[in-house]
Amino acid sequence: MNKKDKALGYFREGYSCSQAVLMACTGGSRDAASAAAAFGGGMGRLQKTCGAVTGAYIWFGMAHGVPGLPSESDKAAVYGRVKEFNRIFTVRNGTDQCSELLGENLNTPEGKDNIARKGLSQKVCEKCIGDAIEIIETLE
Repeated sequence: MNKKDKALGYFREGYSCSQAVLMACTGGSRDAASAAAAFGGGMGRLQKTCGAVTGAYIWFGMAHGVPGLPSESDKAAVYGRVKEFNRIFTVRNGTDQCSELLGENLNTPEGKDNIARKGLSQKVCEKCIGDAIEIIETLE
């Protein structure tokens, strides 16, 4: 099973978008699930930066960051991937903001009902998760 399928599987099991992306990149690590736990729903359901995006950012830090105090070139190596990821993701989706991607409020009963009724978890969230994995793979 490829990373994209794994990520979608984790999301369908009930992991957040951020957890699903990071877990797929780390081979299913439960530590990854813990590290990404606060970022789903656009960072703690604040509907800010999409959780699939933040999961990718955490992965870039884990995969390309250095232990200890980083030099400017170490930072640049990670930040460059983040910037390019964001550029591609935004081109594909029009934004990286959860509220704009969904167009519904995750924090109200009406918003949750609309998300379910419109199938937005499948149409929007799963697309963002898949896009995140595809972009990560092109930047590795």
